[in-house]
Amino acid sequence: MKRIGQLAVVCMAAITLACDGGARRDDGTIGTTEVSDDDKEFVENAASAGMAEVELGELAQQKATNIEVKQFAEMMVRDHTKASEALKQVARQYSIPVPSQPDNEHSELINRLSQLTGPDFDREYMGAMVDNHQEVVDLLQTRANEDRLGDNKGTVRPEGSDNPIEAALNQFAANALPTTRHHLDEAKRIRDGLGNRFTTRGTNAPVK
Repeated sequence: MKRIGQLAVVCMAAITLACDGGARRDDGTIGTTEVSDDDKEFVENAASAGMAEVELGELAQQKATNIEVKQFAEMMVRDHTKASEALKQVARQYSIPVPSQPDNEHSELINRLSQLTGPDFDREYMGAMVDNHQEVVDLLQTRANEDRLGDNKGTVRPEGSDNPIEAALNQFAANALPTTRHHLDEAKRIRDGLGNRFTTRGTNAPVK
């Protein structure tokens, strides 16, 4: 009878660990079987974009001449710093690598904009903000459902998942999507107010 009781305790412990998605370590991370390549790629892309927005925002606070552009840049630094910390928290919890700097594409953009001044900077920066935020909206929408019409317009729900890592990242995406959508709408409004003689990322052709 004692042997049966011990087996029952072991079975219950195993069930509890399975429901929790893994054992919590002393450092606060959660031991899981494996982080998928899709989850690693999502964290890498989202983290890179967030860091770039903060760096570009700091650059724009120094170089922008238009007051709305400066105010937008302040919002970028504030909101993307907050979002980046939320993503890092999830990444730390599940031991997912986070890049220490923006990827090459974003780094090249930062370098290119740093060479501009005055109204040219304002137009190019806001054009880049439209491009960047559209990319991030598209990325977040792979993990969250957004109601764009009807009575539930604006409601965002994470994609369902039985995998605790995927579920946590999907929840991050759902939390971040409304703010990112707002950033995109504001970027378009300010860009259009500056006129259409700016260039898209990496090109010299004016947008029409």
